Amino acid sequence: MVSFFKRLSLLSHLFLLILALPVSIWAEPTLIHNVKGYTLTGNAGNEAQLYSFNALVFEQGKVLFVGDISEAKQQFPKAVAKDGNGQTLLPGLIDAHGHILNMGQSLLTVDLRGTTSEQEAVARVAEYIKQNPNRKWVIGRGWNQVLWPNKAFPTKATLDALVQSVPQAKDKIIVLSRIDGHAAWVNSNALKLAGITSKTADPEGGQIIKSNQEPTGVLVDNAELLVTQHLPSEDELQINYALDKSFEHLLALGITSVHDAGVGEQLRKLYLKRLEQNRIPLRVYVMLDGSSSYLDNWLSQGLFIEPSDKLSIRSVKLYTDGALGSRGAAMIKPYSDQADHFGLMVTEPSELKSKVNDVLKHGFQANVHAIGDAGNRVFIEAVEEAYKSQKNQETRHRIEHAQVIDLQDIAKIKSLGLIASMQPTHATSDMNMAEDRVGSERIKGAYAWRTLLDQGTIIASGSDFPVELANPFHGLHAAITRQNHHNQPKGGWKPEQKMSRTEALRSFTLDAAYAAHQEHTLGSLEVGKWADFILVDQDLFNMNEQDIWKIQVLETWVAGEKVFDKAL
Repeated sequence: MVSFFKRLSLLSHLFLLILALPVSIWAEPTLIHNVKGYTLTGNAGNEAQLYSFNALVFEQGKVLFVGDISEAKQQFPKAVAKDGNGQTLLPGLIDAHGHILNMGQSLLTVDLRGTTSEQEAVARVAEYIKQNPNRKWVIGRGWNQVLWPNKAFPTKATLDALVQSVPQAKDKIIVLSRIDGHAAWVNSNALKLAGITSKTADPEGGQIIKSNQEPTGVLVDNAELLVTQHLPSEDELQINYALDKSFEHLLALGITSVHDAGVGEQLRKLYLKRLEQNRIPLRVYVMLDGSSSYLDNWLSQGLFIEPSDKLSIRSVKLYTDGALGSRGAAMIKPYSDQADHFGLMVTEPSELKSKVNDVLKHGFQANVHAIGDAGNRVFIEAVEEAYKSQKNQETRHRIEHAQVIDLQDIAKIKSLGLIASMQPTHATSDMNMAEDRVGSERIKGAYAWRTLLDQGTIIASGSDFPVELANPFHGLHAAITRQNHHNQPKGGWKPEQKMSRTEALRSFTLDAAYAAHQEHTLGSLEVGKWADFILVDQDLFNMNEQDIWKIQVLETWVAGEKVFDKAL
């Protein structure tokens, strides 16, 4: 017979074990009511329906009920009630193309976004050097010469001249990325470090811009690597700090999931480590860097999908070409504003086809950067060819950006089941130069959201942060109005390609989840899915569309846990 004291000891241990169990096991469901709720329901794409509700019930991270408050109270009489104070409740927003680590790093570097001249950009660099006198490398991003009076590329001369007003600039290596990341503006110290002289030939897939045979200080696409390969590597502590800054920023914007476009081995391993430590506060869908020497090893390891949906690794990011603003996007015919220039193929077509075939063979999703009509065509042809021998055609391959597509290729996107992963703010950022680059005929297949939607193609929207600001309401505004924040141009740029409010929200929620094979667990507020949602200060469906970009996020919830509160 067990003694009284031994039984008491066993009961004590059992009591302590019970106390150690997660609180959520004992907690009643949570009921959020008095909200103007909106979510898509049903299948992704044009079949989805917009559903309105005023009550949401969830428990242990999953949705239990979406509907009317009276029915919610009947079904869950003991639920803990939270008053939504009449605010608008939306599913957590998904950015289908961003760069999480780059975002965190950009928050710690020189921000050149919005500069209106080369001189203003140089002034920001000067201020940064004054505030960070001990940093040898001066890294920045965001300049866009198209917004400057003469629309000309900047030069090393203005950076070299900094030493006259800021003596600390003498030994600095300055590397400033264009807003799209496809060109770098550097000083003479950077060129010297890279060994770039008048005799240096353009690398394959890149261009060293020269004047009178001398490098001007602007390096396009693969030419950037001549300098950036010398960047000092960051340690794990620095990377984690940048990730934390990025996660904090994204959650404050209502983003609960990001498709991280181009992850290398160091960051892949760090994500896995942070997952074990429960240090990934939002959902990350990884696109592995297809240019990495680790690619074969990653493919052989197979897909990584875990139950919490916090981390998924099942896609590969590949490249065809550069960007439109730097004339690096590959075009079938020459640029309309630069005769005999066709852009740049970053990856040779034969190599791209080989990689696409290999990615498909291993069951991974191929997410391919393609901006120019030639870049898009090369990927479309690669998929067509791969499908002749591949039985598995259900991996939902994606065109990342899909900015300028030849009209005869648009129908192929639908027939091949390709997803258009697009960034609405690219259209409003590029509208002041896009038609100059491609002309009046090719522009008909550019940023062609309505054309793609009408044929049934899924559009997954994102921002491409830090190329554009990460704020998803800027993207929703651009998709719906095709205007900038000054309500220009009147009626919208190429207004025939606008999305409806429902379509725009769908592209940032359910359709973005579909693009990551996650539409059964994410992207909408339906019973059994994760309770990822946001409360915002204005009603997306009952407000002036010109003000949508001004919407502010009040609270962000991931798996039923509040992870951001504007009031705190």
